[in-house]
Amino acid sequence: MRQSIHFTASSDGTRIAWALSGRGPALVRAPTWLSHIEYDWQSPVSRHWITEFTRSHTLLRVDPRGIGMSQWDVEDLSFDGLVRDVEAAVDAAGLRSFEMVGNSGGAAVAIAYAARHPERVTRLFLWGSYCRGSLRRGEPSPERLEQAQMLRRLAEIGWGSEEPAFRQVFASLLVPGATKEQWLWFADRMRLCCTGRNAARFLAMMEQIDVQDLARQVRCPTLVLHSRHEARNPYEEGKLTATLVPNAEFVALDSVNHILLPDEPGWQQLVAEFRRFMGGEAEEHRAFDELTDRECQVLELIARGLDNEQIAQTLRLSAKTVGNHITHIFAKTGVGSRAQAIVRAREVGFGQARSLH
Repeated sequence: MRQSIHFTASSDGTRIAWALSGRGPALVRAPTWLSHIEYDWQSPVSRHWITEFTRSHTLLRVDPRGIGMSQWDVEDLSFDGLVRDVEAAVDAAGLRSFEMVGNSGGAAVAIAYAARHPERVTRLFLWGSYCRGSLRRGEPSPERLEQAQMLRRLAEIGWGSEEPAFRQVFASLLVPGATKEQWLWFADRMRLCCTGRNAARFLAMMEQIDVQDLARQVRCPTLVLHSRHEARNPYEEGKLTATLVPNAEFVALDSVNHILLPDEPGWQQLVAEFRRFMGGEAEEHRAFDELTDRECQVLELIARGLDNEQIAQTLRLSAKTVGNHITHIFAKTGVGSRAQAIVRAREVGFGQARSLH
């Protein structure tokens, strides 16, 4: 798989980088401040979500102003500017309607875009989201104000440093469950994404985000997921997003990480929910409709846990004939093992002790 990188101008002339990869229906990922469309493609900390989102979609990714391959020296580093950058990239790619995903601050961008362009966004998939920045969650205490100021200062003075200790403060907040190697990769990624000054400006901007009114205007089907134990964006903020977006569905993820890692259960849970919500599993399940009546009978018994000899006795077939049917079933459904066939078959309703006739 390859990606193509392009550039366009946002509404104020700022140069915006965007990339396309994969095949299938269009899927737009709303940008965040930790983005680099070239480096994310290579990084073991981020390429797992690119792989998943391009499995059955054409994925459009955007580096917003001040970040990644987009223009760094910008005066306007506002939330509205980020939304306008998505508008420019989508128009440049010629997309008319699409599904949209967003996490962290990118979820707020996705909400704003979906509210402003209801004719374009068909589904919204959000995780690690918040509708209000850290300083918009009630009257901020002196401690919260001091912490926000400290993080901005750490970013400004330490982001571009050769010493990764400053950036590892942010890594400990975003991916506390990471290994040492993943922390180092993540710290390197942060350094490549932007300057310390832009990182501090982004932090200041995100602290003031408030898309609560826009969330109430979203009209497309929406799924909101949130790590139950993450430190960066409280679990309650994810639930608030699901409360504000009309008819949104909410799923809690088993993770401590704000940015999910490829080897944790929370990521596998997100993948399963993404495929269900976006209809990817429905497309895979259509393969079972191609099975003959006899192949369905064989698969039913496989799903119940019978071996080939037991299936042959039950259906009064030879063992060789059963083997041939199983070969055809595997080929039609795209499974590679008996265990996988059992899982896939049970997902679509086989193995429920229904009649074979």
